[in-house]
Amino acid sequence: MSAPAPAADLLDLKLLPAWVKEPAAPNEYAEFAGEELEAPPRRDGRPPDRRRGSSRPARREQRGFNHREANREEHPPAPILPAVTVRFLPQPPSLENVIAQIKSGSVAYSLFALARLFLEKPERYIVRLHAPEQTELYQLGEHGPVSTDRRLLETSAFDLMKEDFYKIDVVQSDPIKGNFTNVARCRASGTLLGPTNHHSYQAQLRNLYEQRFSRRMSFADYQRQIEIVSDPAAVEQWKEQARNVTTYTTTRDETPITFNNASEAERHFRQHYLPDLIRAAPEWTIRGVLSRRLPDRGLGRAIENAWAHETRSPSGMMQELGGALRQAGLNVFRHRRGMLFVSPIRLRSFRHELTSVSPSIAAILEAITATPRIPRKELAEKLISTAPENSDAERLKLSLASDLRWLISSGYVIEFNDGSLDLPRVKLPNEANKPDVAAPVPAAEPETQMQVGAIDPIAHERLGEPPLPEANA
Repeated sequence: MSAPAPAADLLDLKLLPAWVKEPAAPNEYAEFAGEELEAPPRRDGRPPDRRRGSSRPARREQRGFNHREANREEHPPAPILPAVTVRFLPQPPSLENVIAQIKSGSVAYSLFALARLFLEKPERYIVRLHAPEQTELYQLGEHGPVSTDRRLLETSAFDLMKEDFYKIDVVQSDPIKGNFTNVARCRASGTLLGPTNHHSYQAQLRNLYEQRFSRRMSFADYQRQIEIVSDPAAVEQWKEQARNVTTYTTTRDETPITFNNASEAERHFRQHYLPDLIRAAPEWTIRGVLSRRLPDRGLGRAIENAWAHETRSPSGMMQELGGALRQAGLNVFRHRRGMLFVSPIRLRSFRHELTSVSPSIAAILEAITATPRIPRKELAEKLISTAPENSDAERLKLSLASDLRWLISSGYVIEFNDGSLDLPRVKLPNEANKPDVAAPVPAAEPETQMQVGAIDPIAHERLGEPPLPEANA
C-alpha cells in the first residue's frame, strides 16, 4: 500500500478524531435576505401598508427558523460507536530506540511519563482492535484501514489503493472550445466544476461529492451550496484545468491497460482487484497514523475516546512498556507513592554501617537521607560548604563526583532524569513478592491515586519536566 500521508492532511472529510481541528465552516446563509411576504389588501380597496408593521417581526422570525433548520440538516447525527476493544501498543522501532537510550545512561525515568511520550504522537504507537464475540472487523489490504462495515471499505477502496495498482499520469488535451460566460463552483472547497451545460459537469459534481462530502450531507444539500460565478478569470481558470486529462494504466497486468478517466479505472479495480483485498477477522492491528483517518466514522470516534482516556491515565500503555522493558533487561521498580520507574541499574539498599565506609560516602548518604530528592547541584554545594576550610576544593569536588558515581552505578543511589537523587525504597515484608504493575485508576476517584500501585499524574508530570529519551525511530 502507498506510504501514509503526513498528519497535516487529516482534515475535511470528518472521518477523523476530533483532536484534528477543522477550520470553521463558512456561514452559507450570511447573505440570505429571505422572501418578502406580500401583505393582503385593505378592505376599503386601498393598497397594503408597506410601512413597518406587525408583519415585519413575523418575517424575521420565519427567516430565523429556516436558518436553524437548514443548518441542522447539514450536520448529521453523531456516529454510533461500535463495541470494539481498543489497545495502544508502543511502535517497535520507537521502543527499541528508547530502550537503547536508557541503557546508554544511568538515570531512572518515570514509566508514566514514558507512556505519555509514546501516546503523544501517532507515529509512536500502534492500535490493536478486537471485535466482540461472533462479530468481525474488515481490513483493506495487508496494512490498510479497518472498519466494522464492509461497504465502507468498498466505497473508499479505489481512492485509497489506486496508486498500488495503476500508474497515474496527467496530460494536457486540446484547448476547450466554446463560449462560456459562467462556471459552477463548490463553496465548501472552492473547486471549479465547470459550466452547468458542459458534458463533464454532472460527473465532476458527483465525484467531488462522493470523495469529500458524502458522509457530511445529503446530495440534495450539497447541490444547494453550489454557486454560479460569472467572473471571466474563473472561466479561464476552469478552461485551463479542464485541459488536464488523468489517465490510469494498470501495473500488474502482462498487457497494461490504460483508462482515460477515474470512473473506468474504478470499474476495472472493483472487478479485478477489490474482491481479494478485503479480509475479515476478529482482531486487527493498524498504525497510529492510519487510526486517525479511518473511513469508518464510528470506529474512528471509538479510537479517539479510548486515546483520550488512555492519555489521562495511561495504565494500558504502562503495562505494555513494563513488560517490554523487563524483557530487554531493564529494571522496573516502584518508588515513593508507588510510582513506577525504569532504570538500567538494579537497585539495592545500602546495608553497611556508615562508620565502615569513607567519610565522603557517609556524608552523601546522610545528606540524601535528610533531604530526599535532593538535586545533584544542591548536594554538591551542601557537602562542599560543610568541608573544613583548609580542604582542597577542587580535589573535594573530584572525590565527591567519583563517590557519587560509584553509589549510582552500584544501585545504592537513584539518579532521576531531572537530576534529583534519592535512596531506593525499602520494601515492606508483605511487598516482597508483589509484582510491579500499574493498576488502572478511575479519573473520578482522585483520592485513590496516592495508593501504592496507583497512578499519580501530578507527581509523575513533575518528574517529566526534564527531557525524556527520544521515541522517534
